[in-house]
Amino acid sequence: MDSVTTAEARKQLAELVNRVAYGKERVVLTRHGRELAAVVPLEDLRLLERLRSRLTRRQVQRALKEVQERGAVPWEALQEALDL
Repeated sequence: MDSVTTAEARKQLAELVNRVAYGKERVVLTRHGRELAAVVPLEDLRLLERLRSRLTRRQVQRALKEVQERGAVPWEALQEALDL
């Protein structure tokens, strides 16, 4: 994965966008030697969002299964336990 400073990215934005969009490259933007952000193809972002959505669904399914197996805790009991 290439690294580009934010100053270089500003100067060459059109080229950078083309590299990412058409060349399917991933580019890390840096400032003062620190990684700040990444420019990735849209397909990568969409895949990441789908994976995140699936993980969330799995977590919900696991939680519902646990409630079925162990039973639910009343909201009032939870509030009391957490001192809310």
